[in-house]
Amino acid sequence: MIPNLYAPFITKSIKLDGTGKINYIDEGTGTTTLVMIHGLANYALGWKRNILELRKHYRCIAIDLPGNGLSEPGDFPYSIQYFSNVVFEFIERLRLENVVLIGHSMGGQVAITTALEHPQVARKIVLCAPAGFEIFTPWEASLYETSLSIFDYFSSDEASLTNTIYQSFYHHPQQANEMVQDLVKLQRTHPLTDYRRMVKASIHGMLHEPVFNSLHLLQVPALVVFGEKDALIPAKALHPTTTRKIAEEGVAQIPDASLHLIPDCGHFVQWEKANEVNELIRKFVK
Repeated sequence: MIPNLYAPFITKSIKLDGTGKINYIDEGTGTTTLVMIHGLANYALGWKRNILELRKHYRCIAIDLPGNGLSEPGDFPYSIQYFSNVVFEFIERLRLENVVLIGHSMGGQVAITTALEHPQVARKIVLCAPAGFEIFTPWEASLYETSLSIFDYFSSDEASLTNTIYQSFYHHPQQANEMVQDLVKLQRTHPLTDYRRMVKASIHGMLHEPVFNSLHLLQVPALVVFGEKDALIPAKALHPTTTRKIAEEGVAQIPDASLHLIPDCGHFVQWEKANEVNELIRKFVK
């Protein structure tokens, strides 16, 4: 374990069936529990700027998905369905009640899948720049995966990670550098082959386990937040459209949903515009 990496928080862990040790942050108290799910190749501390404020009002739990952060890697499928099963079992094992699921990017797609398959597990969901709203044909998905593999071939894993994080911010001075430094340290704690397999399988899951056509089945209210300057959604090389259009088309499918587009903000909306997102979450949870 890397000492003090998750400061100012103290992490806990739990062993679940069919997976390794799951690391998580557990801060604050309250009758409502916010369960936060990070995005691709990220970590629980990606919610740091939200937890610091929201723990004053709620119990805030942010998990490291298997193979990410300080959670154990292993011979796991790393699909959206797999991550969803892990989140559901985690909530059941900790006997969490009055849950609001909060997911960013890939974590948003995981949150949607969890809420669809287990409508009773959460009373509301918050989706920050969620994956799954953008639709990929089988040909587009294959092309996208191939282009990412070629990019990785010509660059180091650390360079790929750094580039992705920088693209996630509209303004990325110190706040992006801090996250990059943490994630590079964490990446070095995992066997390289395990890390690469986790990333590849996670990307495959986002592309091949779509949720758009099931959004109309969501039975819980949803808050959807996007940054207007999101450079990752849509995949502009394949879809010459706008973030706003992708967001509006997805939200239109959900029976009870509200959409907030935050100006001058990129893909990492909950970090880059933490104050605005925290206030939106508080109003929505109430």
